[in-house]
Amino acid sequence: MLNKVLLIGRLTKDPVITYLPKGTPVVDLTIAYNRRYRNQEGQWQEETHFFDVKAYGKPAEDWATRFSKGYMVLVEGRLVQEKWEREGKKFSKVRIVAESIKLISRPKGTEEVSEEEETISSIEEEIKKLSDEEVEKPPFDEEDEIPF
Repeated sequence: MLNKVLLIGRLTKDPVITYLPKGTPVVDLTIAYNRRYRNQEGQWQEETHFFDVKAYGKPAEDWATRFSKGYMVLVEGRLVQEKWEREGKKFSKVRIVAESIKLISRPKGTEEVSEEEETISSIEEEIKKLSDEEVEKPPFDEEDEIPF
């Protein structure tokens, strides 16, 4: 079975680091992803989705110190469904467990940008161009059946 997630988004707040009883670092963060599309009247609409991300171990500790609110990151990981029960009611939540988090860009007005980040910014611009082209020319109407 395959369970793989790749998601680019902005951190909505600073990462929060905690430690498990045996000392393993755990980082919680939330990223926001904006989706642009044309509605039935042909007007551009934008919707925002928020995703909870959790990461474990030494890399997580590093990510917690390197990233902060507003940073755009690429998260690679897997989906997990957490289930719990409280006062007889069952709850569940799907979250991303990160295996890798890479910096795409910093918010404007922050520290000096390195050569590596300039390359990443140019990649980000290319991704935006591709996604804009894709949005403008959808392969099917969203109300139609899935085309496969």
